Amino acid sequence: MKFYSVLLLWLLFQVSCNFFDKGNKNPPVTAINEFSEVDAISKLIEKKPKDAQLYYNRGLAYKAIKRDSMALRDFQKSTELDSTVAKYYSAVGDLLFEHKDISGSVPWFQKALSLNPDDEKAHLKMAKLFLYVEEFPKAFVEINTVLRGNVYNAEAYFLKGMCYKSMRDTNNAISSFQTAVQTDPKFVDAQMQLAIIYDHKKNLLALKYFENAYQADTNNLEPLYGQAMYWQKQENFTEAKKVFKRMIIRDRNYAKSYYNTGWMLMQEDSTEKAIRQFDIAIQNKPDYADAYYNRGICKEIMGKFAESLEDYEQAISFNADNLAFQDAKNRVTLKIKK
Repeated sequence: MKFYSVLLLWLLFQVSCNFFDKGNKNPPVTAINEFSEVDAISKLIEKKPKDAQLYYNRGLAYKAIKRDSMALRDFQKSTELDSTVAKYYSAVGDLLFEHKDISGSVPWFQKALSLNPDDEKAHLKMAKLFLYVEEFPKAFVEINTVLRGNVYNAEAYFLKGMCYKSMRDTNNAISSFQTAVQTDPKFVDAQMQLAIIYDHKKNLLALKYFENAYQADTNNLEPLYGQAMYWQKQENFTEAKKVFKRMIIRDRNYAKSYYNTGWMLMQEDSTEKAIRQFDIAIQNKPDYADAYYNRGICKEIMGKFAESLEDYEQAISFNADNLAFQDAKNRVTLKIKK
């Protein structure tokens, strides 16, 4: 599933789409209030220009409003003013790591650990780095260092589970993820990993963990989507539709709910009802290539070849590399010519 792969990337890096913001010098009016804390700290810096903590605090304020390039500048400045504080170096490493500069982040975390060997956050960042490059023994060393000092660190158990999962050691992965959620029941990522593992096993426990993940963060509908897709893959369309209805109640603009409901209606030969669902999916996501394609199939079945062709062409315009879309266009074009 697409969202599974997206989830894994997020877990490892928590990245944003751009490396660093371009330092927008003219923020929109709606963003002016966001700078109030930055402005307040800047005034203090004018009075105490060599106060490393103030630069660190302003860096945090910039990071909170997603001005990461300016945050990086301030974090680095704090290390220049005071080279004895571990958290200043960790802050630089964190930003570089979050923006995929993995190798660049390493020396900053190493410096932080040299100053504070008990820095759990730095150890876990190093563990993520080793996980990314598949140096699992080194990752375990970092993780176990944290757990020796704090047996209640849920993220450490989670990362241990990710290592085992990458090593295809499913049993130990499950055990580690379960320990993570026992330590922190609201640990959404660990709940989701358990759900994904059991989903692959076609085990009903997947539904439990998807539900746990949703209850831990009801603003995130992906766990419910996973739950619905579990039923859909089992061809239990009745249960799947119930979950998609639940999602629509929570968010009427969630296009995948309508799309998948439409797809199931297609399998039940309810083409007109399916078209209505695809219509709504497209309204909410105008570039939804699969929705155009499947709506085109429905119209082709109904003998509306010209309308079907339009949908296939729309699908191709959003995904030109999909051979199924091109084949459908060629097929219906021949029907129109007859």
